[in-house]
Amino acid sequence: MRVLVIATPVPTHFLPLVPLLWGLRSAGHEVTVLGQPDVLGAVRACGLTGVEVGESFDVNAMLLRNLPAEQRPLQARPRPAPELLGGYGRLWWAHAAALLDRYLGLAEEFGPGLILADPLEYCSLLIGARLGVPVVHHRWTVDAISGPARRFVGADVRESAERLGLPGLPGLPDPTVLLDPCPPTLRIPDGETGVPIRYVPYSGGAGTPAWVRADPGPGAGRRRVAVSLGNTPALHGEGFVRGLLHTLAARSDTEILLTLPEPYRSAVGPLPGNVRTVDPLPLHLFLGTCDAMVHHGGAGTAMTATAFGLPQLVLPQLADHFPLADRLAATGAGLSFDTAARQDDPRVVGRALDELLSDPRHTRSARRLAAEMAAMPSPAAVAADLERLVGATTEPREASLQCTSRN
Repeated sequence: MRVLVIATPVPTHFLPLVPLLWGLRSAGHEVTVLGQPDVLGAVRACGLTGVEVGESFDVNAMLLRNLPAEQRPLQARPRPAPELLGGYGRLWWAHAAALLDRYLGLAEEFGPGLILADPLEYCSLLIGARLGVPVVHHRWTVDAISGPARRFVGADVRESAERLGLPGLPGLPDPTVLLDPCPPTLRIPDGETGVPIRYVPYSGGAGTPAWVRADPGPGAGRRRVAVSLGNTPALHGEGFVRGLLHTLAARSDTEILLTLPEPYRSAVGPLPGNVRTVDPLPLHLFLGTCDAMVHHGGAGTAMTATAFGLPQLVLPQLADHFPLADRLAATGAGLSFDTAARQDDPRVVGRALDELLSDPRHTRSARRLAAEMAAMPSPAAVAADLERLVGATTEPREASLQCTSRN
């Protein structure tokens, strides 16, 4: 089977798909990824074949565009109302429309039996309809955006659909299958239903550092809190990072472990003695040595912390960060503050960290989520079901997805 993957130009959108792509590839299927230069490095690093299309997108530059001087994005663009979440679809449809013809030409040349994409990649849906090929969208985490976004851009799609020989299409088709890596308790109640797939942490490869190998792990007489801010240093400046670290480090019996690249590490300046800063490395290499996680609400960070059963303090910054933070708080596995004023208040943040580390209810809730996640069908099992989906000729496509109870 030939599997065509189409990726939006953000590496963190692509990485959650990699374990499933490994499952397909290891089963003998041909997997090729189409994407802009932004994502091709991640494609090559995971050992898959990629075809570069178009120019760099630079999502950070897009997020900083038209930002008022001396303001962080969260200050200039606070949390959107729920009814406005679908508006993100217009940005991603404009992106898709610019690449649709080039992607379609390559897809016709490749001749896929299955198309796989992340949930904001809209070329996949129209190309699948044009070629008569099933389309699978793979969520990253809690998903309050992709369904409303598909509906939001309905009218914008019609001209492109007619040009592709799809007259009368009212908007973007829904994916044939929507894969959902969220453990059941973490999902949005009454949200769009997806097919479960276990989240397997992946954010690239690296050697395990000596300090991790030597660490005795939690319960050895010290507490360790991991801090990962994704692209927050680039978007929100060293002042935000510096203030947060000094606040967290006020708990002197706790080591604060921050992943932070240069030049941001030097720019943050001197830090308290119980703060250790290291170069970014895959979170799964060291979260087993930690007691809690502080982060910006990124999908990969939150889902990896969930896989390790860690309570989380979430400081959401953008888009889907907010509903993810809400759901973690609702399950009892996390705490969250969604305004710049509260995130910058050392009393608020300090009390939250104290609560996460001292109240065992948060750890118990986090471990329940981890157990739910571990019981979900593996990417290899889902890969086998997708193979049957493509091979099915008489039964409905959904009927071949029988992986809800298999590990």
